[in-house]
Amino acid sequence: MKCTLLTLLMIATAALVEAQQPSTLDNNTRVMAMGDSITAGYGAVPITNGYAYVLYRSGVYDAMTNTTFANAAVPNSTSGHVLNFQVPSATQVFFPHVIVMTVGGNDLLSIFKVGANPAQVLNTFQTNLIGILSQLCAGLPETRIYIGNLYNIENFVVPTAPIIDAFNQTVTGVTNLVNAGLCSNRVKVADIHAAFERPQQGLLMFNR
Repeated sequence: MKCTLLTLLMIATAALVEAQQPSTLDNNTRVMAMGDSITAGYGAVPITNGYAYVLYRSGVYDAMTNTTFANAAVPNSTSGHVLNFQVPSATQVFFPHVIVMTVGGNDLLSIFKVGANPAQVLNTFQTNLIGILSQLCAGLPETRIYIGNLYNIENFVVPTAPIIDAFNQTVTGVTNLVNAGLCSNRVKVADIHAAFERPQQGLLMFNR
């Protein structure tokens, strides 16, 4: 019987679909990146030079062939956006083993750009971050979570160091709070601030 081109394509397509069945990925380490433009890779060229993708390519979590990676981060997201939209994707859809996130920078922009009350902004951020980490830990009882703090913004139109310092203290305080409860020490702070305080080691794209 003659095998037509259409038949060959159908066979090849069927084989490809079979190879990509989700069941073949059940044992993979699932990694989700969450947060704002820093996590999304906004500004990196190509965007896959953002830190979340670099960690994935570097095999930080597991070998690439054994890692299922999802980047849920969206530029301009505030802590409220992460709480309301990204957390449900993690706890109800993807069920990651590892989460990395940067969140809160866009909250601070309301202080730096439009003069919002710092105490009010930081209080709202604290409340949202408690909600983010508590819901993640409750819905994902085995998941490890890494949250980055923020570096000082040099040459900005207004001084940023006092607000950044207060923000980072809030991140540490909330992390300690949830680790003593639901999260059972599964949340770690990636000290980005300290890394940028040391002599530059290629942390920014223009340093490379």
